[in-house]
Amino acid sequence: MSLSRIVGRPVPFAELLGVRIAHREAGLARVELDTRNELMNSHGAAHGGVVMTLADIALAVAAMTLDPTSRGAVTIELKVSFLSPGTGRLVAEGRCLRAGKSLSFSEGEVRDGEGKMVAKALGTFRLKHGRTPAGDAPVPDEGGR
Repeated sequence: MSLSRIVGRPVPFAELLGVRIAHREAGLARVELDTRNELMNSHGAAHGGVVMTLADIALAVAAMTLDPTSRGAVTIELKVSFLSPGTGRLVAEGRCLRAGKSLSFSEGEVRDGEGKMVAKALGTFRLKHGRTPAGDAPVPDEGGR
């Protein structure tokens, strides 16, 4: 499932990267992408911005799972520690630690296809709300996906 489908409007950068939502449940989200040449740095590993974006999305979606009226999240703060190069399929798992009235706090990590930790992340998010619960919003055309 795409992030655009979850929030009910296009998220062009996530679509460009090829981010997919692999799993969601209360307080937990798993997102993934397959690295490709244009997402790599000059050392042949996933660019740090790609890894950071994947972590950001996983942590934000984890927070959104605890609020059925959320229609997206704004990142207030994000810290990512890069531990090793990432190649192949990257999988980020986010866990919401606390969902407050105005801010949510999540943690998680990004791993490569072999399970090796690529990055560790901690973030603070402000959820966006609308009249339609996430998942029931009008779905943008995803070009057959």
